[in-house]
Amino acid sequence: MNGAEPVAEVGAMSMGAGDARPGSELRPGVALCVDLDGTLVKSDTLQDTLLVVVRKRPLELLHLPGWLVEGRAAFKQRLTGLVDLNVEHLPYNRPLLEYLLEQHGEGRAIYLATASDAGLARRVAAHLGIFAGVLASDGETNLAGENKLAAFRARFGDEFCYIGNARPDVGLLAACQTPMVANPNLALRAGLKRTGTVVAARFEDRGPVLRSWLKAIRLHQWAKNTLIFVPLMLAHRWHPRAMLAAVTAFLSFGMCASATYIVNDLLDLEADRMHPSKRRRPFAAGDLSAIWGVAVVCLLLLGSLALALALPSVTAPPGSQRLLESSSFLEWLGLYAASTLLYSLYLKRKVLVDVFVLSGLYTVRLLAGSAATGTPISAWLAGFSVFFFLSLAFVKRFSELESLRERGGSVSTGRGYMVSDLEQLRALGTGSMYAAVVVLTLYINNPETNLLYQHPARLWLVVPVLLLWLSRVWMLASRGSMHDDPVVFAITDKRSLMLGVLMAAVIGWAL
Repeated sequence: MNGAEPVAEVGAMSMGAGDARPGSELRPGVALCVDLDGTLVKSDTLQDTLLVVVRKRPLELLHLPGWLVEGRAAFKQRLTGLVDLNVEHLPYNRPLLEYLLEQHGEGRAIYLATASDAGLARRVAAHLGIFAGVLASDGETNLAGENKLAAFRARFGDEFCYIGNARPDVGLLAACQTPMVANPNLALRAGLKRTGTVVAARFEDRGPVLRSWLKAIRLHQWAKNTLIFVPLMLAHRWHPRAMLAAVTAFLSFGMCASATYIVNDLLDLEADRMHPSKRRRPFAAGDLSAIWGVAVVCLLLLGSLALALALPSVTAPPGSQRLLESSSFLEWLGLYAASTLLYSLYLKRKVLVDVFVLSGLYTVRLLAGSAATGTPISAWLAGFSVFFFLSLAFVKRFSELESLRERGGSVSTGRGYMVSDLEQLRALGTGSMYAAVVVLTLYINNPETNLLYQHPARLWLVVPVLLLWLSRVWMLASRGSMHDDPVVFAITDKRSLMLGVLMAAVIGWAL
């Protein structure tokens, strides 16, 4: 089961139901039938399976139109047969599962009744070990709505109870003896109210929708996009139009980045569910629907594109040179989007290549900021960024492997790294760290620096502060105390923030 904190509410809905304890109205001998998708499992297993197919066997997607023509039941059977969805780590509704375990212990016959394909349903039933039988789609009949109700009556007569979550369950809940719901959606609530059906219990296990979406788009990760402002700041250009261009580019990149984070989470669903902390991500935990995730991705990409196209016109008069320079921002944005998509689909499982791609995405942000503001990037900034961000990328992989080692694992799921790679990653990461500092020292000694700073010698004070922060990052990573993402660590760690303020103060003092 997933580790998300549930909103456990086992009681009556506000439709006139009494406060009876769940199951207290169930008579002996009444079969307890439980839906799978959205009920026992918070996610939709068909959508989960499709996402695994997209990641593992994308060419099979070419057959989807033909399978859909064969009917929904046949489509589910064919799709489910392509991959084995990991049923052990599905996001089960914990309050409901605890109730079912209790009923099973008391000897009640429990049946898994689902429109999902029988093959998947049987694997779920075998894993949990509490079901007396399985009723599911068989490749010919889609066991949903009226078909499911007919199957119930054929097997149990009127002696059955049902637990569902969506609009197709309205008729089933109205016909059963003791209707119960789990994470009911708005359509089900409206249907129950329309039919006058009073439910005996509700099993809630999901996070607040708004908080889940904020977590899914990872607003805190927008801190990485502040790199767009770096070329402008290092060139000491404070022109209003240039600042407006940087802000517009920042928002465009942020929306694009949020879209790619959602895509990554959707494609990495199974691996995240096996991770001790990533399993709490909204899509892995089943708090958000994959279908809605795809819709939000499209909206974010459209918003990002609209801002990128508007960037030249809002920051420069028509026909100016700035108009031509700003247009290249869209190219860098497209490169970022394409690279992150390729990373999510393929490159993240290639040893070392994934690290270089991650570090390269930071540099792309710098280049996008340069294009948006018309500010050239110096060779010094390019060299520093390559080594600095490469070191942070190695920290990320090192921390994940260190966490895996502490849990007793040996091979990183979906990554290709092994615990035995720890020392090599440490050597590569620390070497990149000191290379970045060497580039910084050479920049301070460069005669061109005198043109930008009145007191360039004061910049030497930045060197020990930067060394202290980078050394501390690697020390904490070696101790297993580093967050999986060093950027998240940097913006939440008090000492890191203090050192950042100190470096900013030194740079201001050198101006």
